[in-house]
Amino acid sequence: MNKPKRFLIILSACFATTIMTNSVATEVNLKPVVDQSAKINESAARSQQKIDRLAEQIDNKLQAFKAVNKEIDGLKVYNAQMSRQIENQLLQMQSLSDSIEKVSVIERQITPLMLRMIDGLKDFVALDVPFLEEERKTRIDSLETMMDRADVAVSEKFRRVLEAYQIEVDYGRTIEAYSGLASLGNGSGEQEVNYLRIGRVALVYQTRDRKQMGIWNQNERRWDPLDDDFRSHILKGLRMAKKQMAPDMIVVPVSAAE
Repeated sequence: MNKPKRFLIILSACFATTIMTNSVATEVNLKPVVDQSAKINESAARSQQKIDRLAEQIDNKLQAFKAVNKEIDGLKVYNAQMSRQIENQLLQMQSLSDSIEKVSVIERQITPLMLRMIDGLKDFVALDVPFLEEERKTRIDSLETMMDRADVAVSEKFRRVLEAYQIEVDYGRTIEAYSGLASLGNGSGEQEVNYLRIGRVALVYQTRDRKQMGIWNQNERRWDPLDDDFRSHILKGLRMAKKQMAPDMIVVPVSAAE
């Protein structure tokens, strides 16, 4: 009875030994494959990392390329605008160059014009109502002296001449009171009087004691005496011209137009 049991035990042991031998053999045969597979996996992981890096670099390059293209588009618009401005500046330069070439011609023409204007202004003042004679004569003398000066630009000379004309124009639409000397023609010589100028319509005087009054007769180029009826009006006009009272109606004699 004991022999069969030992036989089974021996068979079992042999079977187990056979299995263990086969497992060891299998493990020995599969190890190169497993090692190679691990190497392949490591290589694939490294390749994937490389691909990721390349993809990131490509994305960065693409973004930089888009930014450069956008900047190029902006530069094209800017260059087009600058080109138009340069063309306009070239036209202006040409216009200025033409004007500069004509300056000497204009200067030669405008100087005789100013001299004629000054002569005309001198004649006008001499024939005009004789108010502020010394002031107006001094202004004309100053213009004549200025025309001979080399340190005064032609533009400034022309401005001064126009300014003198404008002053004369303003005299015709203003009222003014000032003091001066007048020859009354009564043997008393010159006396200090108050003048009242109403535009160029009337120029009258009144002595300081208010007893004598006169009006300039432009047609006869002389002073004519005024009646006492005008005394209050002349006094009112003097006060108005000196800003001592508000503007009001006054009566003065005027010469009839011819």
